[in-house]
Amino acid sequence: MESERLKAILESLLLAADGPVSADRLRDAVGEIPRKEVTDALGELRREYEEAGRGLRLAEVANGYQLRTPSEHAEFVRRLTAVKPARMSRATLETLAIIAYRQPVTRAEIEEIRGVNVDGVVSTLLERRMIRIVARKDVAGKPFLYGTTGEFLEAFNLKDLKSLPTLQEMEELTQALPEPDAEVQGEAGPAAAPDEGEAADSQENPE
Repeated sequence: MESERLKAILESLLLAADGPVSADRLRDAVGEIPRKEVTDALGELRREYEEAGRGLRLAEVANGYQLRTPSEHAEFVRRLTAVKPARMSRATLETLAIIAYRQPVTRAEIEEIRGVNVDGVVSTLLERRMIRIVARKDVAGKPFLYGTTGEFLEAFNLKDLKSLPTLQEMEELTQALPEPDAEVQGEAGPAAAPDEGEAADSQENPE
């Protein structure tokens, strides 16, 4: 397929998508062409947006590709949409960092590290779709194991978990947070994971 046509089609697909789209899904939508042609075209689109200083950027987030507005335009976008950015308290960000770096991890393990009860914080992160229940740990009580989600990667503009900042960088970010909240990109959607109490069976012991 001719390069300019392929880029135009990919641009349409990304505009129509409601979230990041993997290169494989884009290739399937375009047709039987080599995956490398798709990724090469995406790379060209990315460079063109950046070099032209346009109002869109092609970002690699959550193991996929997504068209986004540049961060320097965030204030203007908020004026139009009248949507306040999602905010995250220091306690919530610290808990999220523990889950991100140590996943899969149980609630008790998080509390051991933080030294405080995290019931409310974990519930908040589940509601914001930043974390999810991934399994149960094979120990007495079968406690839930938590891990991060694609929404987490998308909110923090991360390509994948390998793109996480270092622990030192995360500590510096946490220490630099204004009280009581820190802004994160994007706005949280409805709950994606069941409430822990609803998901647990009647034989489960509390963590």
